[in-house]
Amino acid sequence: MRLRRVPEVIEGLSFLDPPSNAIGRFVSKTVPPGRVKDLLSGTWLGHALHPLLTDLPIGFWTSAWMLDLFGGRATDDAARKLVGLGILSAVPTAATGASDWSDTTGGERRVGLVHAAANSAALVAFTASYLHRRRGNRGKGVAWGWAGAALATVGGHLGGHLIQALGVGVDNTVFEVGPQDWLDVGPAMEAAEGMPHLLDAAGVPVLVVRQGPSLLAIANRCTHRSGPLHEGAVDGGCVTCPWHGSVFRLEDGEVQRGPAALPQPKYQVRERDGRIEVCG
Repeated sequence: MRLRRVPEVIEGLSFLDPPSNAIGRFVSKTVPPGRVKDLLSGTWLGHALHPLLTDLPIGFWTSAWMLDLFGGRATDDAARKLVGLGILSAVPTAATGASDWSDTTGGERRVGLVHAAANSAALVAFTASYLHRRRGNRGKGVAWGWAGAALATVGGHLGGHLIQALGVGVDNTVFEVGPQDWLDVGPAMEAAEGMPHLLDAAGVPVLVVRQGPSLLAIANRCTHRSGPLHEGAVDGGCVTCPWHGSVFRLEDGEVQRGPAALPQPKYQVRERDGRIEVCG
């Protein structure tokens, strides 16, 4: 219970807003929506890339720590190489994390800033550990490795809170269940050509757009960070999320541009007797 309250306290630390917002603006300006952002976000992978990459530095550094603990001097060379590999893999891991973090706000952004600070401090500690090991100073190398492991553990705890408690990087539509049978959601005359139209389907927000003689319907809440798609622009058979610029194809909900990595749920839709009906 006490460990759980640590990130909850961090969520409320408003003095973290000025530095986190400044850094967030810098990251967003450096990595705007486009190919690089899609690469870092995991759009090409189908889910967030950052959690996958964290296994690399954590795995390398934990293995080095275990060799220091049980291997003795016979494994010094292997431990040093593992520390070095952890340092190298931490760089792309941090880049993907910074990209994801720049799309957060409020408590999520505050926790993410401290998460990044702890992991950055761990990187500094392991770099010091590597340099001491290279110079043959095993004692200091091991000591700095222990410090790095402790800091990385703090960062990992906060990272788990970001995903499991705050939902950063998860599909924001995963628990939305649309109607299983055809449901009347409103008059067809309100769905103007090429204009986003928000409808309520038994408590589930659905985006409906008329394209020629057809009606198209996808989930209105963006899978990335819950942005309201009905407030975005519709063009070329796609809708752009107004919050972070993700582009989804209206025909099937597939991602055309990130940072979203997951498609929008698609709904069946039809016009009947001047009314719009949808089905999950």
